[in-house]
Amino acid sequence: MSSETTQQQGSKPPFILVVDDETRIADTLALILCSKNYECEAAYDGAAALQICRKRLPNLIISDVVMPGMSGIELAITVSREFPSSKIVLFSGQAATEQLMQQALSAGHSFDLLAKPVHPVQLLEKVSTLLSK
Repeated sequence: MSSETTQQQGSKPPFILVVDDETRIADTLALILCSKNYECEAAYDGAAALQICRKRLPNLIISDVVMPGMSGIELAITVSREFPSSKIVLFSGQAATEQLMQQALSAGHSFDLLAKPVHPVQLLEKVSTLLSK
């Protein structure tokens, strides 16, 4: 169901949290999603993202993988344990991501991954697919 359809039926649009230490990327992705009638918020590190999750549970978290402090994978694992109903998609443009994803898989965690730069059409398709499950 699209966010427009959801909104027409009177229910709240899905809340999406975008996490990236590059503020321009986080803000841009949040703006793209807001333009499609999703409720969005940007966070610039894993700790801030967890604070937001504890105040308002996101339907979906879109997070960069390689960030200072808490990585996106550490964030995803924490969120999947604390808030199992939140869906998670990771994105990255760094080669180190493959090793981090393998470590998560070895620990029993599997996450969707998009490559940076993320094209808006690809992002919106992935969001729509994940939220319709």
